[in-house]
Amino acid sequence: MSQVVATAIPRRRFGRTDLAMPVLSLGGMRFQQSWSDLPAAAIEASSQAKLRALLEASIAAGLHHIETARHYGSSERQLGPLLAELADPQRILQTKVPPRADVHAFEAELRTSMARLGLDEPGGRVDLLAIHGLNTPELLEQTLRPGGCLEVAERWQDEGRIGAIGFSTHGPLPLILEAIKSDRFAYINLHWYYIQQRNQPAIEAATAHDMGVFLISPTDKGGHLHSPSARLLQLCAPLHPIVFNDLFCLSSPGIHTISVGAAGPQDLERHLQAVALLPQAAELLPPILERLAAARRAALGDDWIASWDQGLPDWHQTPGGINLPVLLWLHDLLEAWDLESFCRARYGLLGQGDHWFPGANADALDATVSEAELLAVLGESPWAAAIPELLRGLRQRLGGQRLQRLQSS
Repeated sequence: MSQVVATAIPRRRFGRTDLAMPVLSLGGMRFQQSWSDLPAAAIEASSQAKLRALLEASIAAGLHHIETARHYGSSERQLGPLLAELADPQRILQTKVPPRADVHAFEAELRTSMARLGLDEPGGRVDLLAIHGLNTPELLEQTLRPGGCLEVAERWQDEGRIGAIGFSTHGPLPLILEAIKSDRFAYINLHWYYIQQRNQPAIEAATAHDMGVFLISPTDKGGHLHSPSARLLQLCAPLHPIVFNDLFCLSSPGIHTISVGAAGPQDLERHLQAVALLPQAAELLPPILERLAAARRAALGDDWIASWDQGLPDWHQTPGGINLPVLLWLHDLLEAWDLESFCRARYGLLGQGDHWFPGANADALDATVSEAELLAVLGESPWAAAIPELLRGLRQRLGGQRLQRLQSS
């Protein structure tokens, strides 16, 4: 096994939490044994040994922030005993619990999280709690209403069992901005990275509210950078795409930490390389950014880049719920940088991931949705005439695979 190279990981003030947050955080979505919440007896010794090795390497490397969730399968249950065994005075522990219409059900899940993490004894405390998946107006309302889930979490906070309270989201930008504007949260977990920067206004709003900003899954959701296309490898050279994306994110104003979704110690290496190169980011990034932009211009043209997303209806306003903004974004990623692995996975998730990946892919076109029906809602798009054929091309290249979102809540 290759060795993790030790490097000093900088810390940044995590907004008004006032926590000194390492710029790399250990995400808990890949190290668990199962996506089912297994009983303790079903946890295998080999799985725990693997997680122990990862935690030991993370502590040694300076990834003192561990982030998990109630619905990351066996993650919390596996972490609990190991956190007790592996001392780390600098540890910052975060878990996430989804809102519920029934606040008693929400509080029961919060109790379960604390028990799984070994924090249900007197004095047990989690440093950060995120209300998980504020993706729809209904979920935001369940959280913020009088007597809602946030009031439950704040009561636990007053009792000293929770440090700072934030939220995580896959939701649309207006909803994210509404949650930030409430000024009820100390930090946010959200998606933003090189290939998807539409949440930039949310980062700026969070900064104005002195909120900590944690970037979710920049390696996986940032383009399957763990298995990059040959084209992307060439365009990002001399950096690996993971290193490039980490540098891009961590060099951007308002970003405090990014998630490292590691399954084992070897998965830390490229992220630690990026941290070591942070002082050189101003020299390393511009030529790569220019090559990526030039490749996109050559593949798609300036007119497309300037206007592809203009006049597109939201998915719930489109026949069959076809999610045109996401699908045309996938077309862009395919043509510009050959991100086929990522695009195939995202195409397959559309329509299968509830409010996490809303709307449908293009499979319904020419089946239950006619071209004429689609064109009827595209009158504001300068690309209306071309879009049906673009969708057919996407379906041919990416279709035939229906995926289920791993996490369930």
